[in-house]
Amino acid sequence: MSALALPDVLETVHQPGTSDLSATGVADLFGLQLQDLAAIAAVHRNTIRTHPNSAKLQAALRDLMRVLSAASSVQPDKDRALFLIKNAPIRAFRHKTILQLVTEGRTEDAIDYLESIGSGYVG
Repeated sequence: MSALALPDVLETVHQPGTSDLSATGVADLFGLQLQDLAAIAAVHRNTIRTHPNSAKLQAALRDLMRVLSAASSVQPDKDRALFLIKNAPIRAFRHKTILQLVTEGRTEDAIDYLESIGSGYVG
């Protein structure tokens, strides 16, 4: 069991020498292939390698980290929080996962949902 300490997790996905997130680091954290990360970010797979500071890619990486932060209120164990994000179907969203919602551009809905169940409301 590894507690989710967000500052430590952010440090592991920080692109050294920049204020950006590392696409490779985030992909590794979430257990994603780079082409899957590119699909989530809606960028060409080469963008990850050639333009890692792309605004669109960085926005998607930040959204993934925001979702992980929100998931930590529901599941403080890092591995379980990541499992929840990637695999747990949510009835209220037609049994889609949090990761599927993020891919659809519905990060705010995903975070709202996580915050609502984290505070005890299930609905």
